[in-house]
Amino acid sequence: MKRIIFLLLAVTAILFACEKVIPGFLSDQMRYKDNAVYCKRGLPLIQSDRINTDESTPPVTFKLLNFREKLTGKPAPPEFDKEYEVLVFKEGESFNVNTDTTVAALNKKREVQKVKPMYFNENSGQFVFNKASSNLPIGEYLFDIEATNVWGKRLFEKFGQVTVADPELDDIFTVEDNVSNAFHDVTQVATLQKVPKMTLTRVNGNGARLILKLTDKNGRAFNPKAGEIIKRGDRPVFENYARFNPVTFTDTAMICDFEIAPFPLTNYDDGVTNWNHLMYYRIPSQFATVDNFPAGVGYSVNPRFAFVLKLEGTYILEIRFLDVTKK
Repeated sequence: MKRIIFLLLAVTAILFACEKVIPGFLSDQMRYKDNAVYCKRGLPLIQSDRINTDESTPPVTFKLLNFREKLTGKPAPPEFDKEYEVLVFKEGESFNVNTDTTVAALNKKREVQKVKPMYFNENSGQFVFNKASSNLPIGEYLFDIEATNVWGKRLFEKFGQVTVADPELDDIFTVEDNVSNAFHDVTQVATLQKVPKMTLTRVNGNGARLILKLTDKNGRAFNPKAGEIIKRGDRPVFENYARFNPVTFTDTAMICDFEIAPFPLTNYDDGVTNWNHLMYYRIPSQFATVDNFPAGVGYSVNPRFAFVLKLEGTYILEIRFLDVTKK
């Protein structure tokens, strides 16, 4: 009996020894942190999360397969594989705040390249979108992924979804500061006013122009050309952030052709103070009255604001004083 048991154990050991051992591990639970990959059209750089390989044996490579329309199942439109002309910095070049002060200097560092709007990184599984994504059709697209490592291959069907949409206001515009004070002409005491309403409107995707308007509570614009909007001492204003083109003044607005996003492109530092992106203005008391302040007493309106605009195009930025009336 003992001999029979020994023979069985020996045969079992031989069988296991002959079985091929598969090296490594390739998980069937791979995923993105969020399976919805978002492309906000036209932004300079949008990059998805890496694929979480769930401790699979590295290196793991990925292949994008069957990229298709979610609604119809048809292949994704040809715009995803087309090349488009995009103005970019040349390889090894970057913006220098001290020397790149003109469009001519900037253009020496830039060139037009033809690029596809979407790139899939086979080493990380990341989707990368660039400015050329402005040409992509809005919609939802499904895709499969094939993962490969030393263990072998796995196919993941409907692994995720690419959603192409226009950027929302929060994607392209950040308000960093926005206050206003009523400043007594005689005592020079500042009293906090209502917070102004800051509204950005995108006119179109052409050029790189920001039209800045300061308006009263009824939407009437103050006239910078006539001195209704002035600087506050040596503090920074719109012009301090106009690196490449001079600010122009109209009866209703200050206009900056900022050339390249983001705008402002850099902080403003006068050698004493780093003002970040702050802008300071004054509307003298002869041009405005402030609600709930004594009549016949001079109060100027003193706004302070800061923002960052992250996408080229033509925009109107209105800063409306909710408690101010233009005289």
